[in-house]
Amino acid sequence: MEQKGHVIVSVTNDLVTDNRVAKVCDFLFSEGYSVTLIGRKLKSSFPISERKYKTKRLLLLFTKGPLFYLEYNIRLFLYLLFQRPTLLVSNDLDTLLANYLVSKCKAVKLVYDTHEYFTEVPELVENPTKQKIWQRLEKWIFPKLKNIYTVNDSIAKIYSEKYGVPVHVVRNTAPIFECTEKKSRTDLGLPLDKFILIIQGSGINRRRGAEEMVEAMNFIENSLLLIIGSGDILEELKLKVEVEKLREKVLFLPKMQYAEMMHYTMNADLGLAIDHTDILNHKLALPNKFFDYIQAEIPILATEIVEIVRIIEKYKIGYILKEKLTPDSLAEKINQIKDLYSGEINELKENLKKTKSSENWDNESLKLKKIYSNLN
Repeated sequence: MEQKGHVIVSVTNDLVTDNRVAKVCDFLFSEGYSVTLIGRKLKSSFPISERKYKTKRLLLLFTKGPLFYLEYNIRLFLYLLFQRPTLLVSNDLDTLLANYLVSKCKAVKLVYDTHEYFTEVPELVENPTKQKIWQRLEKWIFPKLKNIYTVNDSIAKIYSEKYGVPVHVVRNTAPIFECTEKKSRTDLGLPLDKFILIIQGSGINRRRGAEEMVEAMNFIENSLLLIIGSGDILEELKLKVEVEKLREKVLFLPKMQYAEMMHYTMNADLGLAIDHTDILNHKLALPNKFFDYIQAEIPILATEIVEIVRIIEKYKIGYILKEKLTPDSLAEKINQIKDLYSGEINELKENLKKTKSSENWDNESLKLKKIYSNLN
């Protein structure tokens, strides 16, 4: 295949668990680009698994807050300035400044992949001063961009109307997951006789429903809640589990390689996507875990997240919590699902099999091919 040039893809995470970016990098490599993915390294970071493309992780003095973002963008700017890329790919607003400045300095094409409605994440909504800084940065750069895509139609519509530029959609669907030897509950040390609920991913953060779900376990019998991954609320959740004596009902597992995690997911009975919908970014989200649940063929319980509701109702693969998200409402809904589950599971499983054959990365990546073939 003819070499198309060198593309540098930027993120602010540690590269290990960002499946969307890994899929995009694999796609670019398959299209004939030489790819370098750049992020950062933390003390808790796992080694990077072998990949087809190059990776680089920056060691930074600051790991969070304004000084982290400032240091990262300065370091990223200097790194990019002394490279010879033919294409830059910026992931989210926190990498955009350095990429935009270098794209102008070196006359290099820039692609912007915005994974969420960044300025409406809870951390910024709760801090208006920080929110205004990010909003001003976005307002300055976004209208000047020519190649943009995001994770769903709802966010694309907002950005397009707000800034008057076209925004494409590439949803973060999961690759078709084929498992030749599925590990059993016994293999994984999970109980055989309990109804297993699961929350997974690298975004187990505040206002994502995990707090309410842990409390709800007080009122759900013969069940186990699996929480797998990382996030800013995990230590608080672990303390709550100790205080409320829920150790037999809630099991925490650390972030792990995707294939390993999916063995746990396939052994669950119900996948949870229960973000608070009073946060605009959450209401419009379409998270990785949702598509992982589909590939694992487990039914889903979600709050009224616009894009998730659309897919659940279209394919009939789960349940919607229409009441306000509270421990009581969650417990009541899950107890209802448990009562119905044995009678509905065959139909749900059949629907999930059909859904995973269409809602997957093999199909979704065709949109990337169209975008990267027509860069401005």
